[in-house]
Amino acid sequence: MNVYDVSIAPLIRNLNNLKHILEQGESYALQMKVAPETVLNSRLYIDMYPLLKQVQLVSDMSKGAGARLANIAIPQYADDESSFEMLYARIDKTVSFLAGITAEQVAGAESREVTLTIRKAELTFSGLDYLEKWAMPNVYFHVTTAYNILRHLGVPLGKTDYLGQKR
Repeated sequence: MNVYDVSIAPLIRNLNNLKHILEQGESYALQMKVAPETVLNSRLYIDMYPLLKQVQLVSDMSKGAGARLANIAIPQYADDESSFEMLYARIDKTVSFLAGITAEQVAGAESREVTLTIRKAELTFSGLDYLEKWAMPNVYFHVTTAYNILRHLGVPLGKTDYLGQKR
């Protein structure tokens, strides 16, 4: 198994697809004369994070996964985005970080121990379990939720937008 191909490449693909989805949302908001902040603060349900936070979480999960698998420091971002442009810049910064990780850095990561502290609880995984059972499911969940928020608002998105197939 090549850890790089099942981690870094799909993370970058998801980030690029998310950027495309957001661009469609921004375009739709402009067309419908809806304030961008209305779209960015939209959520599916009152106890769920808004679109803005969903994007930040995709970025956090992606850069965290890449860094943990490569055994390097996780870049820290301020979570101060308040516009589509700022979200695009965050996604681009995350993609650039991930693109700088080499296959050699993640070689053997499937057996490397990964420990997370979540709400004061420590979770320990093998690198492969972390990738398959934590990182990728979280990335897919938050990309899907961002997509669903925009679809709920009426943005004309389809499965190919989510999958990143020919646009």
